[in-house]
Amino acid sequence: MVNTLKSTDDFELALFLILEYLDDNPFDKKSFSLVCKTFHKVESRHRKVLRPLRPKLLINIINRYPYVMHLNLSSCPITDDSLDVISNAYMSCLCSIDLSRSRFLSHTGLSNLVVNCQNLVEIDLSDATKLTDLGALAISKASNLEKLWLAACKLITDVGIGYIADGCRKLKLIDLRWCLDVGDLGVGLIAVKCKEIRSLDLSYLNITNKCLPSIFQLKYLEDLTFEGCLSIDDDDLETLKRGRKSIKTLNLTNCENASLRGLPFLTSGAACLSYLNLTNGFGVTEALASSLRNLPNLQSIKLNGNDVDHSGLEAIGNCCILLRKLSLNKCRGVTDEGLSFLAMKLKELRKLNISRCRKITEISVDNVTKSCTFLTSLKMKSCYLISKEAFTLIGERCHHLKKLDLTDTEVDDAGLMSIASCAELSVLRLAICYNLRGSGLIQVGKFCQKLIELNLYRAMGIKDLNVAAIASGCPRLEMINLGYCKKITNMSLVSLSKCSRLRVVEIQGCPSISSTGIVSISIGCKLLNELDVKKCHMFNDIGLLSLTKFSRNLKEINLSYCSITDVGLLALAKITSLRSITILHLRGLSTRGFIVALLACGGLRTVKVHELFKSLFPQSFLERMESRGCFFNWQNKSFQACFWRQMILSN
Repeated sequence: MVNTLKSTDDFELALFLILEYLDDNPFDKKSFSLVCKTFHKVESRHRKVLRPLRPKLLINIINRYPYVMHLNLSSCPITDDSLDVISNAYMSCLCSIDLSRSRFLSHTGLSNLVVNCQNLVEIDLSDATKLTDLGALAISKASNLEKLWLAACKLITDVGIGYIADGCRKLKLIDLRWCLDVGDLGVGLIAVKCKEIRSLDLSYLNITNKCLPSIFQLKYLEDLTFEGCLSIDDDDLETLKRGRKSIKTLNLTNCENASLRGLPFLTSGAACLSYLNLTNGFGVTEALASSLRNLPNLQSIKLNGNDVDHSGLEAIGNCCILLRKLSLNKCRGVTDEGLSFLAMKLKELRKLNISRCRKITEISVDNVTKSCTFLTSLKMKSCYLISKEAFTLIGERCHHLKKLDLTDTEVDDAGLMSIASCAELSVLRLAICYNLRGSGLIQVGKFCQKLIELNLYRAMGIKDLNVAAIASGCPRLEMINLGYCKKITNMSLVSLSKCSRLRVVEIQGCPSISSTGIVSISIGCKLLNELDVKKCHMFNDIGLLSLTKFSRNLKEINLSYCSITDVGLLALAKITSLRSITILHLRGLSTRGFIVALLACGGLRTVKVHELFKSLFPQSFLERMESRGCFFNWQNKSFQACFWRQMILSN
C-alpha cells in the first residue's frame, strides 16, 4: 500500500514537471488535460495562477481550479456578488489578487474578500476609480497584507489611508501614485504605523516637508519614489538631517522645485543607494558630484531630459566608477568630449542610453565601443550626426550586446552586417532607418539566432527575401514590426508563419498584404496576441475568418482602413480572448453591424473608434457596453467624407 502511494505521488510529481514546460501555450495545457481523467485532475491541482476573462464563466473556472493562489481579475469586470463567490471558494489558498481597473466593486465586496481570505498578502486595486474611504476601511481588515497598490484611486483621502495604516501593520509595499486627495497626514500615518515598509511610491501627491521626517525614520525603507511631487523643494529637503541608510532606489523625476542644492540632504548617509532617477529637473553639472561622491554602491542613474555640461559628466565619471547603467536620453549639452570621458572612466558599464543626444558623432561611438566592451544594452535613437561608418564599430567590439536600439539613425547594411556578429542579440530596433536595403538583415538571420524582437517600421528597403532570412534563422522571434515596409508581400508572412512563437505582428501600411498572408500567420502562429493590419486594404473577411478559427489567443487587433464587412466583424466574437479593437474608416461596415459585433464580443475592454460614431450609437448601447467593463476611446482624426455618407445611408 505504501509503495502504491509513493508511486502515485512520484507519477503526479512527474506530471507536474511536464506542466511546468507547457506554461508558454495555454492550448498545450488544455490538450494535456484532455488526455484522460487523471491528467485532467493533475492539471487542475497544478494550476496556481489564474486570469479569467469573462465574468459569466467564473463559477465554472472556480470549480475547475480549486487550488489557485494568485488570481488576476484585471481583465474581468466583476461585482460584489462575484467577489463573494471567489472569496468563499478560495478561503484558505488565495494569497494575491489583482483587482486593478475594477469599476463595479464596493466596500461590501472587498469586506467579504478580506474576511474570508485570511492568507491574502497582496491586493492590487490600481485604477479602481470608484474606490472610496469605505473601501479602504474594508481593506484595513486584511491584517496579513504585505503589498497594496492603490495607484489612481482618486476618491481615497487621508482618512482611508489612516484606516489602512491602522489595520495593515505588516505592509511592506504601498503604491499611492495619483491618489490626489492623499497628503501629509495619510502618508505620515503610513510611515508611523507601518514600520516594515520597504517600498513607498508617492508620485504626484501633494505632500510637503511635514511627512518627510516620518518617512526617513522607516528602518527598512529601500525603494522611495517622489515623482512629480511639486510641493517638495530644496528648503523642505534641508530639514532632513540625513537620508535613510537603507534606501537602495530613489526616484525624483519631475520634482521641478527640487534641485541639486537639496539633493545632498536626501542622499547623505544613503550608502546603500544603487539606483537614482533625476529625470527632468536636475541639471547635470559639477555640483552633482557633491551628491554622488558618498554613494559608493550607486550602479544605475537616470538623467533623462536634463541640461548637461562637460564638468557634470566628468563628475559622474570620477565619482561613479562602478556605474553599470546610465541613461542620458534627451539630455541637452552632451558632447563627444563629455561622453568620451565618461566611457573611458566607466569600464563596468552594461547599459547605456544616449538617445536624442543631438550633438554626438562617430567620435563618441568610437570611444564608447572601445572602452565599454561589456555593454549588453545600447540605445542610440535619433542620433543624427553619427555617420553610417561608425555603426560597424558596434559589431566589432560589443559582442555581449543583447539589446540594440538604432531607431532613426544613419545605419546601413554594412553596419548591420557587422552588428550581426553580436550573437547574443535578442532585441534589435531599426525603425525609420532609410539606408537599409536588406543585405544586412540576411546576416542578422544567419548569426542572431536568439533574436526575440525586431522592429523595422518604415525601413523602406526591406523585401520578402530579407524577411525570409529572419524567419528561417531566428526561431525564437516573438515580435516583428514591418509597418510601412511597402515592398513586402504575402510571401513575407508565409515565411514568418514558421516562427511558432510569434506573438506580435505589425504590418500596417503594407499595400501588397492581403488575406492570403494573414491566413498563413493565423495557421502557423497560434500564440499570436496582437495584430495590426491598418491600411492593408486587401485584408478582408476571409482573413478575419481565418483568425477566428486559428488565432484563439488574439487580444488586440487594428482593422482600420481594411475591407471588412459586418459578416467578418461579427465573426470576431468567436475569439473569446479579444480585449481591444481599433476600427477607423471601414467602408464595408454599417452602424447596425458594428453595434451587433461589439455586443457579441463579450470580452472587449477597449474600443478605439472615431468620435463621430458618438452620434450614431444609441445611448443605451454605450451604457450597456460600459456596464460590461468596455470603454470607448474616441479618436478625433480626419474622416473621409464618402465613408461618412455611407454610414449615414446604412442607417
